[in-house]
Amino acid sequence: MKLSEIKEILTTVQGVNFKLEHGDMVPEHFHVTEVGIVTKDFIDCGGTVRHEKVANFQLWDADDYEHRLKAGKLLNIISLSEKVLGMDDLEIEVEYQSATIGKYDLGFDGNDFLLLAKTTACLAMDKCGVPTGKQKVEMKNLADGGTSCTPGGGCC
Repeated sequence: MKLSEIKEILTTVQGVNFKLEHGDMVPEHFHVTEVGIVTKDFIDCGGTVRHEKVANFQLWDADDYEHRLKAGKLLNIISLSEKVLGMDDLEIEVEYQSATIGKYDLGFDGNDFLLLAKTTACLAMDKCGVPTGKQKVEMKNLADGGTSCTPGGGCC
């Protein structure tokens, strides 16, 4: 989800709720402790230089159980971040603490914002020799020593 998309959604909802993919809710007294830009410059395993930039939201579960983040307040935080940081319409990555700090993509199901699991992948499969699909093997090539197995031949 991009910043423009969350801003549009926030103009139509009353509450701001986050839910993990497996259904657990982020406690409703969470705080958004950071809205920023994360830039990552790196070289992939194939030697290609890459640049990534995302809008980063950090969620924090505090002990102030009466706290509730309103949609307008989050909109104000995003607007201030755009103005002060010169933030473009970037994809959003969310950090949330579970067993460790997890990074999630952001979705929306019509009621709740969804923290969607991120995965890793090889970015240079064509240079690493990683097969792109299952290899097809003909069964006749599996016979040992070039002999074939025929009904009644005693090999099966």
